[in-house]
Amino acid sequence: MLLVGLGAVSTTTIAGVCAIRKGLAPPIGSLTQMGTIRLGRRDEARVPRIKDFVPLADLQDIVFGGWDIFEEDCYAAARTAGVLERADLDAVRDELEAVRPMPAVFDRRYVRRLDGPNVKKGKNKRDLAEQVVADIRAFKERHRCDRLVMVWVGSTEVYMKQTDVHATIESFEKGLEASDDAIPSSMVYAYAAIREGVPFANAAPNLTADIPALLQLAAKTKAPVAGNDMKTGQTLMKTIIAPGLKARLLGVRGWYSTNILGNRDGEVLDDPESFKTKEESKKSALDYIFQPQLYPELYKDLCHVVRINYYPPRGDNKEGWDNIDLVGWLGYPMQLKINFLCRDSILAAPIVLDSALFLDLAARAGMSGIQEWLSFYFKAPMHAPEVYPEHDLFIQLMKLKNTLRYMRGEQLITHLGREYYD
Repeated sequence: MLLVGLGAVSTTTIAGVCAIRKGLAPPIGSLTQMGTIRLGRRDEARVPRIKDFVPLADLQDIVFGGWDIFEEDCYAAARTAGVLERADLDAVRDELEAVRPMPAVFDRRYVRRLDGPNVKKGKNKRDLAEQVVADIRAFKERHRCDRLVMVWVGSTEVYMKQTDVHATIESFEKGLEASDDAIPSSMVYAYAAIREGVPFANAAPNLTADIPALLQLAAKTKAPVAGNDMKTGQTLMKTIIAPGLKARLLGVRGWYSTNILGNRDGEVLDDPESFKTKEESKKSALDYIFQPQLYPELYKDLCHVVRINYYPPRGDNKEGWDNIDLVGWLGYPMQLKINFLCRDSILAAPIVLDSALFLDLAARAGMSGIQEWLSFYFKAPMHAPEVYPEHDLFIQLMKLKNTLRYMRGEQLITHLGREYYD
């Protein structure tokens, strides 16, 4: 598992997997490790663990590596991140110290609030991409890996839109040669991974693998891709609560969301251009869940506000406040307030693990390109251009589990249930 950015989320993921392998902690939050899947009729009582139903890679067989702009090993990086307690880190210290970052592809124009010494140099972005390809091949050989998966767990880059350079493989590769400004660091990594046939997931909201050029390349090399922006705190709550409100046809006049967090992610998002990228990701879910074009009297004039505030004392312990102004029977107003005190990296780590394991499974099953069935994990899920993305968490989970059933030749579950009464 190659992680781009060995900060709080990555080190928490690695430390967690190492602790779980040693039997020191349970894999709470991981669908691949703890989730079950119903097979056949409800009265058959066939409910295996997902990891026993599909041939996922075993945690014992995972080797970690990655890139970062800072030179410290993963134990030191985890201490700096301050997510896990010293005792938990010390229990897997040897494993963490063995993971040292390769020099990163990094440009401050795309992440303005960070800088570090462990950065690659090259004559152009094509040269940098070739260096990443060399890293991928060397890592695979050095650790005798059968397969690789890459996850971008780096910081949120500035807001970008598609341009002509993103249109085709040819235009993109010419853009790499010319060091085109429309190709940020994340795209360099995605290009290198996909060119090598390595499955790629984007845990941030950047425009990255979801451009025509890289999707064309994925079709050519048979690489599965997924993203964008892993669904952890406030947006997780929205995709749980909003489907329930819509199911009951309760109107929503306003949804005000604010976050405070003090980790490196918060520092990066303090930059307006990086925040805009995150804002677009966080705000889109409600539009697709509520479908105001179908229910204009309930959701057409919804006022949706999102704020993120960098507050260093909070560290990785993020807090999300939501105020929801509801409209009920006969137009009477109500309110719902949510205060979610969560731990950003604790919520993200099992998603990083699951995404990697499922992408590896997809590659072995011959499923290339966009893996929409992994929308369950992402704020702004990738999707075919002719369809809208599905944001309802419960529909997403049904899609994921039905895909696993399909892989194994099991009956798809429709939840119709008439067979018990006919």
